[in-house]
Amino acid sequence: MPSTRKIFYYPIIFFSVLLIIISLLSLVHDLSLWYSKVLDFPRLQYLIVGVALLILILLLNKKWNVFSVLVGIGLVAAITLHSIKIFPYFFGDKAVKDAAELKEESSEIGIVIANVLITNTAYDEFLKIIQEKNPDIILAMEVNKKWIQNLQVLKEKYAYRIEYPLENAYGMAMYSKFPLENQEIKFLNKDDVPSFHTRISLPGGAHFMFHGVHPVAPVPSSKYPDNEGEKEVALVKIGDSVAKDTLPSIVAGDYNDVSWSLTSRLFEESGNLKNVRIGRGLFNTFDSNSIIMRWPLDHFFVTQEFYLSEIERLSKIGSDHFPLYVKLVLPEK
Repeated sequence: MPSTRKIFYYPIIFFSVLLIIISLLSLVHDLSLWYSKVLDFPRLQYLIVGVALLILILLLNKKWNVFSVLVGIGLVAAITLHSIKIFPYFFGDKAVKDAAELKEESSEIGIVIANVLITNTAYDEFLKIIQEKNPDIILAMEVNKKWIQNLQVLKEKYAYRIEYPLENAYGMAMYSKFPLENQEIKFLNKDDVPSFHTRISLPGGAHFMFHGVHPVAPVPSSKYPDNEGEKEVALVKIGDSVAKDTLPSIVAGDYNDVSWSLTSRLFEESGNLKNVRIGRGLFNTFDSNSIIMRWPLDHFFVTQEFYLSEIERLSKIGSDHFPLYVKLVLPEK
């Protein structure tokens, strides 16, 4: 009759080998298979499970052989891999400097971005969040005509707006207290997936570019636009545009991708953009309906002119995404 130790030991070995294989596959970026891209998302979960499995193996293993040593080495390698991806968010230098370091005259910009979920009807929950945070700019994604109707109350405080409702879960709306100049709605990768681009003037005289984005998710869908089998080029195109612009820039929205992915890193490098999360935490925004399977899909990337005063993941609004709030500071020069 097998001992209690063996009953636990062999399943632990199985899951350890599985985690090692998944970790290796997550390094492959050039496959068109959607699930190969999604493997890149749960780095924190891989890390936690890997540490737990390694501890259990060390406690239960009484006789090391070649196989168990290889499994142990594989787990250490997997833990190291995921640590390299995750640790900069908690222990790295802040990519965007704190506003407290700024001594010159400056303007503050409070921004809320939220994927409200097209099927969500808790309009009042979202409006309550807006009332509480009183942001200067709002970017709402997955809005349809019904959502736009329920957001009309925002016009009382937000005199400037761009609205492009769609029934395909990629509609967007933007509301601002500041003038929105040279407004453009572009379709960077799909004819039915818009992005917003506008120059914003601040009361103190400073100007910046705002790019509101919601690239297509890398998963198959029979109902909404999908990106299965394709490369998502929208972010890289925006990065190239930011690099050519002389104005400070903000690129915000639901990227449908984690910021440590290859696509996000290429976009970050091409536009010389900084991730506001680095050195401050993950602030996981999806999935709000799961306590365990969460990762950061909604992002703010900014050019080096900006400083950060505040970042906060906001309360649930009936969507599968949490809204994300930042207060950025831009010198007046």
